[in-house]
Amino acid sequence: MEKDVLIHVRGLQMIDGEDDQEPIEIVVPGEYYYRNGSHYLRYEEIIEESSKPTINYIKMSQEGVEVRKKGLINVHMVFEQGKKNMTYYTTPYGTLQMGIAATNLELQEEENMIDMKVDYALDMNEEHVADCYLAIQAQSKNAKDFSL
Repeated sequence: MEKDVLIHVRGLQMIDGEDDQEPIEIVVPGEYYYRNGSHYLRYEEIIEESSKPTINYIKMSQEGVEVRKKGLINVHMVFEQGKKNMTYYTTPYGTLQMGIAATNLELQEEENMIDMKVDYALDMNEEHVADCYLAIQAQSKNAKDFSL
């Protein structure tokens, strides 16, 4: 895959007792690298309240996914099958303790495309708040059969 990619990130949180869940979805240009058996993505995200971008780093492999955000929001989330990982989600409004327990991980690798799907349970301050879904897809910007 080429260095210059388009990255499509889609997330959904199924919060207990709520029927109206809308997916969060972004499509952004980014960079792709492959090192030591892992796929790496880097992209910038503009959070509405700030003119400074939040830098996102994603590491994907058959073992799991790591998502790091640095900027207005700071977090290092680790998704590993059958493990619960704790982290702190820091925003300008305060810090939350999060628990992430991945229940399903699927990685598809093709010549010009990477597709990662993650199902996970989310805890906040040691209480289950939602079952979530995260899909990350990256494609070479110049791919002939480009589609989202």
